[in-house]
Amino acid sequence: MADPFNAQMEALGAFIRRQRKLANLSLRQLAERTTLSNPYLSQIERGLHQPSVRVLKLLSGALNVSAETLLAQAGLLDAAAGGSAASEPEGHQPTASSVEAAINGDERLADEQKAALLAVYHSMLKS
Repeated sequence: MADPFNAQMEALGAFIRRQRKLANLSLRQLAERTTLSNPYLSQIERGLHQPSVRVLKLLSGALNVSAETLLAQAGLLDAAAGGSAASEPEGHQPTASSVEAAINGDERLADEQKAALLAVYHSMLKS
């Protein structure tokens, strides 16, 4: 069985890679926007390094994704957020991060499908 921490870092890296590709950014362009190095970003995307909160904040700004979403993807927000969207009171609107987390957490969807759903979801929020 895979180590849960390593699996979490791989999932975070895959999410960051999808968001970078959705933004049509190369790794080099993302490095320039965040002042982080190419090799470091590559390690994060491959799940080989755990980024700090400061790095996640830089990435959220460069990728136009909420910091809360990246923190949730990194597994750092679950306890502070008080659980999942399923536990929200009736009539309570789910937050963007809970919707994004639900899409990204659905193992039935391929990465391309997740990226497409997130793109549609984000386009609806902008209007």
